[in-house]
Amino acid sequence: MSTIEVPMEQAASSEVASAPARGGRGADRAFRAILTMFGLTVLAVPLLMVLELVRSSQLSMEKFGLGFLTSTVWDPAREEFGALPFIYGTLVSSLIAILLAVPVSLGLAIFLSDLAPHRIRKPLGFLVELLAAIPSVVYGFWGVAVLVPWLRDTIQPFIIQYFGYLPLFEGPPLGFGMFAAGVILAIMIVPTITSVSREVMQAVPQLHREAAIGLGASAWDTIRYAVLPSARSGIIGAIILGLNRALGETMAVTMVIGNRPQVSASIFQPGYSMASVIANEFVEAPSDVYVSALSEIALLLFGVALLLNLFARWLVSSTKSKLEGRA
Repeated sequence: MSTIEVPMEQAASSEVASAPARGGRGADRAFRAILTMFGLTVLAVPLLMVLELVRSSQLSMEKFGLGFLTSTVWDPAREEFGALPFIYGTLVSSLIAILLAVPVSLGLAIFLSDLAPHRIRKPLGFLVELLAAIPSVVYGFWGVAVLVPWLRDTIQPFIIQYFGYLPLFEGPPLGFGMFAAGVILAIMIVPTITSVSREVMQAVPQLHREAAIGLGASAWDTIRYAVLPSARSGIIGAIILGLNRALGETMAVTMVIGNRPQVSASIFQPGYSMASVIANEFVEAPSDVYVSALSEIALLLFGVALLLNLFARWLVSSTKSKLEGRA
């Protein structure tokens, strides 16, 4: 039986060639491990935040129970705390913001995606998105210096004169209040709703528009019957993302909402939001129960924002996937 002898030079060269390959596999494994660690870190950070908030809220949960969500008392001196005024102020100001921002945002999105001349689409879209880059404290300063006096001297007296008999508009024109906070928030969430809605509308296949035009539809009919129905879920997701931004906004709201823990039917009255009370009172909270109550408010705000964000992202991504699949 014959054997094949491999020359010494050939064997040495094969060993040298295999060395980089082994080194490359080791580098790939290390690179994969590092990226996996980064991905797990992204998941671990919110989980650790939730665990810490739950731990910090334990004292408040044990002392107040579910009554914490329905009580209107916020008395640090007697260590009696209820979150209802802050939940109410957050929801009312955010609802006002959505009612004001959605028509403007959808109009801008329709204009930018279907009606605007091509030469101004990018500049106008950039200007709209630029609003999102303005710091919230700048919005708050503008609200205190410009918006609040304008509302107090012009808008609120006019509304009170004709609709003051309604509980929704009762009270003197203070300027500061939930209505001012809602207007500020509306300006701040317009870029979010506009950008996401425009992306969803642009994902609608061009064939849908051409088919509608071929049937004699006008520009408005094309948008109404061909574009908006297909993009409806994505637009709802964009609105929820805007609502999520409004719920968590802190500085601008703090500067104009009035920071009074009360539940009032009038939107012209001062209020308080969950984010604002945390920012204003957490550092100076003197007792463990006080800190625990603020932590429970933070946990509630975190949970609502997380659920809304996940739901909105799912709506937007599913809508874009369906539309791209039809293209």
